[in-house]
Amino acid sequence: MKNFKDYNKDRVDDICEGLYEDLELVEAEYQGKKVTLNDPIRTSENPNKKFKVYVKGPKGNVVVVRFGDPKMSIKRDDPERRKNFRARHNCDNPGPKYKARYWSCFQWRASAKVDN
Repeated sequence: MKNFKDYNKDRVDDICEGLYEDLELVEAEYQGKKVTLNDPIRTSENPNKKFKVYVKGPKGNVVVVRFGDPKMSIKRDDPERRKNFRARHNCDNPGPKYKARYWSCFQWRASAKVDN
């Protein structure tokens, strides 16, 4: 029989496993340039945010969503930190893709890697 701590860790990893399976990498145009939708990348033009991602907005247009604190590191490989972050940000229900909370939760899923 598992103790509660191990059970809860497995449950958190199972929950975030199925949330992001519907993401497709699609080419689109944003302000005259070709971009890839649903692919978080590090941002260099905005010193206040760490990542950006291009997504379809609520009206069907392409928007850029910036998220993450550039002064903080992502320590999602520590199960205790990942569990606390995901509980604090309500990652069981991350909201729509055009909001920063969705993408912050996306970056904090188990065994995820940050590209770029």
